[in-house]
Amino acid sequence: MSEPSPEKPDNLWKDTAEAGRIYILPNLFTAGNLFFGFLSVIWCIRGKYASIDEVQSARFFTEAVFFILGAGFCDALDGRVARLGGRESLFGKEFDSIADVVSFGMAPALMMFFLILSPTDGYPFFRQIGWLIGFIYLLCAGVRLARFNVLTNPYIPPGNIGSAHARADDFLGLPAPMAAGTVASIVLVMLNFDLRQFTLLLPPLMLLIAWLMISLIPYPSFKHVGWQTHMQTRHFIGLIILAALMFQFWRFSFAVLFLVYIFWGLFKSVRHRYRDKKNGDSGGPDEPEAPAV
Repeated sequence: MSEPSPEKPDNLWKDTAEAGRIYILPNLFTAGNLFFGFLSVIWCIRGKYASIDEVQSARFFTEAVFFILGAGFCDALDGRVARLGGRESLFGKEFDSIADVVSFGMAPALMMFFLILSPTDGYPFFRQIGWLIGFIYLLCAGVRLARFNVLTNPYIPPGNIGSAHARADDFLGLPAPMAAGTVASIVLVMLNFDLRQFTLLLPPLMLLIAWLMISLIPYPSFKHVGWQTHMQTRHFIGLIILAALMFQFWRFSFAVLFLVYIFWGLFKSVRHRYRDKKNGDSGGPDEPEAPAV
């Protein structure tokens, strides 16, 4: 008499069907992310080759910057909408990473290449290695997103990776949207102010951002901020004033905000390492619950 078939294949089929399910609302935001990233790439090409004068070229690149920021807005919403409705799926996660490669990998790399790392303009030194710097940024963005998918896969048991000082909801490494927002906001400053003397600092900064994406430095995710989040009155008033100042000085306020986020996480990591070394603790990856990536 033959033995009954195990239940595992049926459960696996059920999990596979659930993982591949396409939920409309969160994936619409992901499609919006990809759409804005695609527009940013097209507008960068138009700003470089289809513009008549410098004014029109600057307008194309400025609009490309806001397309990247719009992609970041959609990227922030798709995950929250999925978690809010309990409609997370592996398909949505993979689709989101593919869109992120375009919006936060290719688009900012192309934008920086055309403006700073161009093989025909700018400093002669960058004519030889400009393409390599842009590719390193794109490569690190892709690796960071692939690592995210692996470490957050529900079929893989969580491991102890990251800093012992990281919170459970922290990002592991600089998030790709923040990296792209930094590059795009710096381009926005360059387009509105004459800062040619600082262009030599941008390629090293871009390489630093690329390294931070694949590092193990924890960065806050703000996932705990939701409808139930509350604050004191003075903090709320300060937040409103900050938003008003950003709106008033939008030409450089985005760059300040993104740079503060980047270097704050880097500063905290260096401070924790120094304290651990001073106290004789290695500060290794002994966190019982891995941070988000």
